[in-house]
Amino acid sequence: MQPKMTMKNQRPTVADILALKGRRQLTMLRVETLEEAQAAERAGVDMLSVPPSLLTPEFREAAPSVFAVPGLEYGDFVTAEEYIRAAFKALRAGGDAVYCAASLATVRRMRNEGIPVCGHVGLIPSQATWTGGFKAVGKTAESAFEVWRQTKALEDAGAFAAEIEVVPVPIATAISERTSLFMISMGAGAGCDAQYLFAQDVLGSNRGHYPRHAKVYRNFSAEYDRLQQERVAAFAEFVADVQSQVYPGPEHTVGIPQDELNRFLKELSSS
Repeated sequence: MQPKMTMKNQRPTVADILALKGRRQLTMLRVETLEEAQAAERAGVDMLSVPPSLLTPEFREAAPSVFAVPGLEYGDFVTAEEYIRAAFKALRAGGDAVYCAASLATVRRMRNEGIPVCGHVGLIPSQATWTGGFKAVGKTAESAFEVWRQTKALEDAGAFAAEIEVVPVPIATAISERTSLFMISMGAGAGCDAQYLFAQDVLGSNRGHYPRHAKVYRNFSAEYDRLQQERVAAFAEFVADVQSQVYPGPEHTVGIPQDELNRFLKELSSS
């Protein structure tokens, strides 16, 4: 495992991230729970994508030194002011930058306020209808050059990074080499600056479709099935114990001295 980019419990800055461009590949995971965040911290993951709701004091206790990028989900906000307000809230709560797939004008407004923004190029799920659905982008010279134009536009708007998703490896590599943006690959090969996967894919807890770029390292779905069977069995044993009067037993209840019980029953009978 490679060492973290900073000393333990010291979070990297945007400047630290950018200084590593071209030096070594960083790792990034999308996590949804505090347990996943803590596991990522302990495993040495560099960057985390998180829902803003996960940014609590408990999050920073669980993951004190990861670079956290809360996602301002496309469509949850409309105006630049709404995005800016949400971004400041996320940064105050412990985020280090924000993901934003809104317009270039919104990205520019956020950068003018000093907010570090990570944009998105290639396959953008929230806008996939414009590129033909959930499939690779940049497989023709024309579409590849459009990804390059998007990247340069984000750079000009003041973003510091961009996720590049499901773009052919040579295209993503050439773009990463020619932009100052920190390029985060999701299915775009090792020529970028970081590799990004979803924790649910890594853990094998996704019961639906696994994207081609995902690599499954564990089979949590099978473990969840086993735990559910154990849950049902435990509940059934509880029901059986109650019905057969095995539960509660003496070890599960509170006693009373016999003389105190006798006094109570005497008072009760005379009341």
